[in-house]
Amino acid sequence: MPPHTKFLSRLIGLYSILIPLSMAAHKQATVEMLTALMHNPPMLFMVGLMAVATGLALVLGHNVWSGGALPVIVTLIGWVTLTKGLLLLFLSPDAASGFFLGGLHYEQLFYVYAAISILLGACLISMSVAGKERSAA
Repeated sequence: MPPHTKFLSRLIGLYSILIPLSMAAHKQATVEMLTALMHNPPMLFMVGLMAVATGLALVLGHNVWSGGALPVIVTLIGWVTLTKGLLLLFLSPDAASGFFLGGLHYEQLFYVYAAISILLGACLISMSVAGKERSAA
């Protein structure tokens, strides 16, 4: 497994664990902040720019569709991040709010989304460690 796949899987994995844990510790504040963000076009634009930049960096630096599950998962996360950023840039604030908060039932499924992210992070980290142990054997 390439070293950059291991690095990215650990980076994304830790991010996918730590951020949802902090958000879950302050659920109401998080929901209020994200709701306010969706109704603040300049901030929504900035978040969209950051997501597009992050997604492009992942897609251009790690567009790997073979070599096992881990490289493909890292690549898919890059494409999902890029798509999310483009949606934030091209949708109107009302449409973005309707999709991300309403359509995805963000507040109602808050803990489900946090749990999915935490599990994804744990899988990414464990797969990168297991890949390291296999290559050392």
